[in-house]
Amino acid sequence: MIHLRRSALAFAALAALSLPALPASATCGGGGGGGTGGVVGNEGSQPEVYRVSWKVLGPGAERPKEPLAVYWLPVTPDEVRSSTLQTSRSLSLAGARCVAMGIVTPDNQAIRDAFKAPAGEPLAVLAGADGAEIGRVAAKNGKLDTASVEKLLSKALDEREDAAKALLQGAEKKAEDKTAADKAAAIADYKQVWEQRCLFPSLGRKAAKALGKLGEKVDEAALRLLGPDSLLDPDVAGRNPDGAQAAALLRQGLDAEIAARYPEAERFYAKATELDPSDATAQRFLGEVYRHQTGDWDKSRMVFERVLAMPADPIARAVALHGLGKMTIHSGRFADGLAMFERSIAVYPLAITYRNLAVYWFSERQAEKAAGFMRQAIALNPDDRYNQIFAAVYLAAAGQKEEATRIANANHEVLEASYNLAAIWAQVGDRKKAMELLRRHFYEYERFDSVRAMEMKEARDDYMFVSLHQDPEFIELTKLASGHSM
Repeated sequence: MIHLRRSALAFAALAALSLPALPASATCGGGGGGGTGGVVGNEGSQPEVYRVSWKVLGPGAERPKEPLAVYWLPVTPDEVRSSTLQTSRSLSLAGARCVAMGIVTPDNQAIRDAFKAPAGEPLAVLAGADGAEIGRVAAKNGKLDTASVEKLLSKALDEREDAAKALLQGAEKKAEDKTAADKAAAIADYKQVWEQRCLFPSLGRKAAKALGKLGEKVDEAALRLLGPDSLLDPDVAGRNPDGAQAAALLRQGLDAEIAARYPEAERFYAKATELDPSDATAQRFLGEVYRHQTGDWDKSRMVFERVLAMPADPIARAVALHGLGKMTIHSGRFADGLAMFERSIAVYPLAITYRNLAVYWFSERQAEKAAGFMRQAIALNPDDRYNQIFAAVYLAAAGQKEEATRIANANHEVLEASYNLAAIWAQVGDRKKAMELLRRHFYEYERFDSVRAMEMKEARDDYMFVSLHQDPEFIELTKLASGHSM
C-alpha cells in the first residue's frame, strides 16, 4: 500500500498540464473497481455488506430536510473509520425510509452548539426535520454504542407509525359515514398519512388507494417509488427473521465474489433478494454482480430498475444509477448515460462514479473538467487504491511518467486493476508490460466471454491504448471484440 500524499501532490497539478488530444467520442470504462455491491470499505479493511449512507456536515452545511435525521458528532477521524455505525444493517435500511444520516465535523460549531454537545465526547442525536431533538445517545467510556443508536431510531419510528396507523383507522371510519363533512375530514387524514409515505411506504400505499376511492388522486410517480403492494417496509427494527437470514446469505455471497466464485455469489445474492425483497442492499449486490462480473446486462438492468422503483437507501440508488449509466454509455447513448452518472452523484457520491465521469470528460477532450472529477474521487477516499491507480493513468498521459510507474509498480499485484495498470504502461511506452497486464485482465481477472468481449471492445476504443491498436498481438488478444459494437 503506497502513501498517497506524494501521489496527490503530483495529481493536483494534472489539471494544469496539457494532455494529448483525445478522440471526440465517449468511452465506457477504465474507472476501476466495480462488483462487490458497488461500494468498498476503507483500504485494507474487511469488505462489509452494509454501508450506511452518511453524509458529512461541515461548517455551513445545510441540515437534512428529511422527516428524521441521525446526527453523529464524532471527535476524531479514526472514530469514524472504525465505528460500527458505518456498517449497521438497521441504519442502512433506515436510509430507505427517509431517515437522513449526517456526520457533524468537529469544526461545525453551529450544530454542536445547537445540540449542546459535550466537548471531547462523541454524541449521537435523533432530530426531526425542524432540527428539534427527539433523543440522544451519549458516549460510554469514550465510545458510542451502535445498538443504542439503532434502538433510539427504531423507537421513534414505531411511535410515529402507531400514530399514522391510528390516523388511517380514524379516516376509514369517517369515510364510512359518507357525509360531506366526514368525507372532507377523512381526506385530510389520509393526506396526512400520504405525506409520511417515505417513512411508512405500506401505509402510504393504503392512503393513496383510499384517496383514489374518494376522488382524490396522488402523484403517480411518487406512488410508484413506494414499490408494489406486496413489498414490506424495510425492517429497521430487525423483527423479520428472513432479514437476518438474508444478511447472512449476503455475507456468504460477498465472500464468494471476493474469491471469484461468481456463479456461487450470484446464487447467494439471488436467494437473499427472495428472502427479503425490501432490502435494497441485496438488490444492489445482485445487480452489480450481473453487471460487473458475469456480464448479464439484461438481468442487471432489471434489478437496478427495480431498485429505482422501490424504497431504497441512497447508496443502493446511487449504485443502480451508476450501473445503468455504464451500460447505457456502452450501448452508445452517451448523453443518457452521463445524465445517469450525474443523478447518481446527486443521490450519493461514489468514487467509482466520479472516476467514470472523469473517463467520460477525458474522452470528450475536456481534461480540466475530468481532472476535477478525479480530485473529487480522491477526496472521498484518499487511500482507495483504485483512485490512486486511475489517477496514475492520466499522470502518465500528462508526462508524469516517473510518478505513474511508481504507483503501477507498488500496485502490480492488484489483479482487479489490471486494465488500468496496463493503461499506465501503455502511456509510459512499455508495450510488453501493457500486453502482459491486458492478458491478465482478460484471462485471469475476467471469467466470462460475454464480459471479455465488452472489455476487449473497450480496449480497442480506448485512447490510452492507441499505441497498441495496430499491433497484431493486441488485435489477436482482443479478437472477441469482433462484431461487438458499443
